[in-house]
Amino acid sequence: MSEAPDATVRILVVDDHAVVRAGLLALLEGEPGFAVVGETGDGMEAARLAQRLRPDVVLMDLRLTDGTGSGEGEDGIEATRRITAAVPGVRVVVLTSYRAQGDVVGAMEAGARGYVLKAGPPEELFRAVRTAATGGTVLAPEAAERLAGQVSDPGAALSERETQVIRLLAQGHSNRDIAAALFLSEATVKTHLVRIYRKLGTENRASTVSEAVRLGLIQLG
Repeated sequence: MSEAPDATVRILVVDDHAVVRAGLLALLEGEPGFAVVGETGDGMEAARLAQRLRPDVVLMDLRLTDGTGSGEGEDGIEATRRITAAVPGVRVVVLTSYRAQGDVVGAMEAGARGYVLKAGPPEELFRAVRTAATGGTVLAPEAAERLAGQVSDPGAALSERETQVIRLLAQGHSNRDIAAALFLSEATVKTHLVRIYRKLGTENRASTVSEAVRLGLIQLG
């Protein structure tokens, strides 16, 4: 195990799978210098807990599902963005099974200070948490490679959710239809569209679909 730091790192664990959460809690509580101060499987609840508990680090699952039944759930990138905007000083480390370039870039753009794969060794997770707690940034080697590829892939900054929105957009669906298909509110869909327009440099639905096809983000037909 790693040497204990001078001060205890307070951690909030966010993962929508209870069994995974339990495993993370056992792993983190067994490491000297770590203290888990809260846990949740919901992104919106994570933001509320972060504001109330003021942890040093939020360990965030990238893929969150709506466990409230409200249809208003948000993924780990959206939750990260919400937390980093509302709670200055709290660092987010994304923990995921996915290695998609868009996810890496989206997480870092949202303010994450680390991107660690669940399949990696515990020491990699511990290092990421400690580094984030002191203001540094840590990427799993696979994530660093994908982040470096952003220069040659202009569409890499799109999150998976944003890509889903574009696919439905290309099929001619209205904001209401997209919201229903993705279990989101219409306001959230509009927010996604604004971000998509900004990232792709487009101004309307038609040009967005055209640019997404040009970049190979979606295929028509």
